Amino acid sequence: MAKQLGFCIEQNICMGCKACQVACKDKSDLDLGQLFRKVTEVNGGEYSNDGNGINQNIFSYFTSMSCNHCENAACVEACPTGAMYKRKDDGIVLVNKEVCIGCRACEQACPYDTPTYNPNEKKMGKCDFCVDLIIQGKDPICIGSCPVRALHYGEIKELRSKYGKVDTVAGLPEPTTKPSLVIVPHKNAGK
Repeated sequence: MAKQLGFCIEQNICMGCKACQVACKDKSDLDLGQLFRKVTEVNGGEYSNDGNGINQNIFSYFTSMSCNHCENAACVEACPTGAMYKRKDDGIVLVNKEVCIGCRACEQACPYDTPTYNPNEKKMGKCDFCVDLIIQGKDPICIGSCPVRALHYGEIKELRSKYGKVDTVAGLPEPTTKPSLVIVPHKNAGK
């Protein structure tokens, strides 16, 4: 493989506005209940009264997640028809809808719950890294829609060099599929 494209989420600055999720849903023309990018919230902490006042360490942070275009893509391995495949030149995982039979094996295999069944088409869909925009030299739609610029994309080696090598935090699965993902974690997102 020539290179591997990936995403970076600066979880430490994401404000959970879901602009990336909405932009992706709009561009992909998804039906109600379908999402190719999902923003989730994690919150926790506690408070106590020490007699002089209330002490708290309450926190909340967000994770914007789409397909991680994994090096060892479980969805590709699980697909019985070869409809789910990984491009050799950039590592993007795509669905060939002409070959997809909608069996949902990819959905069951993905530890990130990424492939999404479209009941109208009876086919699977997922983040395609906005390959149509990349071909035109443009950014994926989620990247440009983030008002605080918490999302980035590029060659995964370069992202890891710039932002670190964290690829999982509390709430995400162990990275056994080798996701093309970098997370700049929120201070409370310890694994």
